[in-house]
Amino acid sequence: MTRERSALITATAFVVALSLRPALTAVGPVLPRIGQDLQLGEAAQGLLGTLPLLAFAVASPLVHLASRRFGMERAVFVSLLVLAASSALRPYTGQAGLWIGTAVVGAAIAVGNVLVPVIIKRDYSAHVSRATGVYTAFITGGAAVASILAVPIADAVDWRLSLAVWGGLAVLVAIVWLPRTLAPEPMPAPRTEDETPPVSVWRQPMAWLVTGFMGLQSTSFYLVVNWLPTIEITTGGVSERSTGVHLFVFQVFGLIGGLSIPFLLKHPTNQRAGLMTASTPILIALLGLLLAPHLAIVWAVIGGLGQGAGLVAALSLISIRGRGHHETTQLSGMAQAVGYALAASGPVLAGYLTQATGGWTVTLIVFATLAALQVTVGFVGGVDRRTPSTHQKPAPSGAAA
Repeated sequence: MTRERSALITATAFVVALSLRPALTAVGPVLPRIGQDLQLGEAAQGLLGTLPLLAFAVASPLVHLASRRFGMERAVFVSLLVLAASSALRPYTGQAGLWIGTAVVGAAIAVGNVLVPVIIKRDYSAHVSRATGVYTAFITGGAAVASILAVPIADAVDWRLSLAVWGGLAVLVAIVWLPRTLAPEPMPAPRTEDETPPVSVWRQPMAWLVTGFMGLQSTSFYLVVNWLPTIEITTGGVSERSTGVHLFVFQVFGLIGGLSIPFLLKHPTNQRAGLMTASTPILIALLGLLLAPHLAIVWAVIGGLGQGAGLVAALSLISIRGRGHHETTQLSGMAQAVGYALAASGPVLAGYLTQATGGWTVTLIVFATLAALQVTVGFVGGVDRRTPSTHQKPAPSGAAA
């Protein structure tokens, strides 16, 4: 295999990211239509937006078992096929099929969520934060396209096609990924003699800080993705089509934020500046939606910068804090299981509070408080105080770039 072809196949890890969010972000802009067509109230709509996150939480801790048995590349390939089938079928199988299909979509995406960052750490060990930034840029790009196309597709045909079409994207990505399943899977670097055997991640305080940061940034992201269109229509009088554009802007600036933050995450043990820089914009955006909802496009820009940077910071933190291949996989599973379980409460809680109080004021105050907590967790967890002997040796300068 030529060096150029090997590098191209390695880079397909980024292409997988394109398929990890459209099945989720296409829902928010057409959620009012789904609710009206299927007679779902705000709380039920919130639960529909939360269901994939619950599936993330359940499936993520189990992913490393499938990875060990079948290999990471093959596990990702199968998950792409399942994602394609469930995305295409869920809008056309009645209300029960919509709920079941959405849960299966979430479980399939969870495999990529857990394993692709681990693959990137393995393949780009000398440039983890930079490679993670590119990976999240692909995630954000796919999410942004789905957000802006959801309403036009629904207008042209119906909301069902606007959800189902993303199954085709998953098929294309699976085809691109297929060569990786046919080649022998690269072996992780052997543990060095002086490396301390890892303690279970569930017993590490630092792992819980990483998990908390992951959960809090995910909570605010899924609040915005699921409810920003409804918030803008209700509080700012924004048209449905414009809300789709605003959600697209949110995602595009997330891409910019994600590509900009890695230089603040380079230090081997101190990422405090990066975590706090990534966390502050979403707090500003939520307060802005509360106090000046007519400037929604401004808050979409600021919030997008924070969300893109926050996702890169969270995923980079998993890779940086993980010591060795297996511990990184377990930390990724833990952070995404517990983190997404926390995030899953977001859309449902938002729907419940809004329905109970008759408005968005209380909801936005609660979520702004959670965003402030994210800033705090970033400050505390941004410095790794573990003794040097527990860290892996730095990757050699000749590692893949």
